[in-house]
Amino acid sequence: MSRQGTSAGEVAAHFFRHEGAKVVATLTARLGTHRLQLAEDVVQEALLRALQTWSYRGVPENPAAWLTQVAKNLALNALQREQLWNEKQDGIAAEQARWLASPAQDMKHETFADDTLRMMFVCFHPELAAEAQTALALRTLCGFSPAEIAAAFLTSEAAVAKRLVRARQRIRELALPFAVPEPAELSARLGGVLHTLYLLFNEGYKASTGDRLVRDDLCHEAIRLLTLVTEHPSTQEPRALALLSLLLLNAARLHTRTDDAGHLLRLHEQDRSAWDQAMIRRGIACLHQASQGGVLSVYHIEASIAATHCLAATASSTDWPRILHLYDQLLAITGSPVTAMNRAVAVARVHGPQAGLDALQSIRQRSLLEISHLYHAIRGTFAAELGQTETALADFRQAHKLATLPVERAFISRRIAECGGSG
Repeated sequence: MSRQGTSAGEVAAHFFRHEGAKVVATLTARLGTHRLQLAEDVVQEALLRALQTWSYRGVPENPAAWLTQVAKNLALNALQREQLWNEKQDGIAAEQARWLASPAQDMKHETFADDTLRMMFVCFHPELAAEAQTALALRTLCGFSPAEIAAAFLTSEAAVAKRLVRARQRIRELALPFAVPEPAELSARLGGVLHTLYLLFNEGYKASTGDRLVRDDLCHEAIRLLTLVTEHPSTQEPRALALLSLLLLNAARLHTRTDDAGHLLRLHEQDRSAWDQAMIRRGIACLHQASQGGVLSVYHIEASIAATHCLAATASSTDWPRILHLYDQLLAITGSPVTAMNRAVAVARVHGPQAGLDALQSIRQRSLLEISHLYHAIRGTFAAELGQTETALADFRQAHKLATLPVERAFISRRIAECGGSG
């Protein structure tokens, strides 16, 4: 049976990103981490078959179950071929018995029941290189492409590909168990898990590829997994609660980031009455709970910035001096050029656009930002506010050249038109 009003391509694209990652985690739970590559391969093949089959026969009523069953069959076929090749009569029986075992029986003593979250903690095993851990989690469990991972880390696709190859090879060598570590060891891996969920949410909040600016499914999946983390006593740490607060406060504004025509809206242009007040209250409560631990993380500061925006009744009443103070704290901790760029916006709101331009110019690693359209769009905004029309046009045109999403290019085109220029 087909789903009405939804194309096979749209559904398959969603499953490639979202459900595909879940199936990889489920397969790896049954087959073992040493067969992670097999799990990824059969899921990709199942997704390709979905594209072909669903386009002809229509999308099934339960596409997730369809995808899981096809991937499972492909995995079992691969194991049988391997068995015949190796001529080991008892191996395939053991694999099948393991596969058919009830998840409830296998995992009833585990810290987390969710396969995706369990696999995420596996990805941050201390035996894996730190640079590869997050890349592996984003690729395997969040469905990120190498290009999206590269964008998140301001590096190249080739570098990301090498990290992934090394990580999978290391997992095979170590035969890492598909198990969450003991509670005493969880904290050491929690930082990587939190950073991965942070990046997953950010990709949903502002997609780096595709036709849409916002991907609600990624944002809500990050919130779902993080909620599970904060509900468990061993991982209910202040930094986890602070991150949950940040995600909730940002998610409260998701549906106001574009208008009915799909045009990008800046924060001061958004309809604040349409912000999700229940989500804001939950985010503020999480931030209050996070503050009880006496520990200050970057997530605490970012959540405080988001809370300051959310609690302002109007754009003009936003407490920009407080936001600038918070960015000063954040920059002192991270030294991140992206943080410095965002701080420059707060500088401009407090001290004027020329001060904002000066702040941008003083960023030490500015070259890392100059490949981003946001950097040039911010420069153009400051220049336009100063009446420097030609400079603003040059900056906006460079931003338009670098922007990847249609909605971003359309927004920048409007800014160019406002300055009296043409794209």
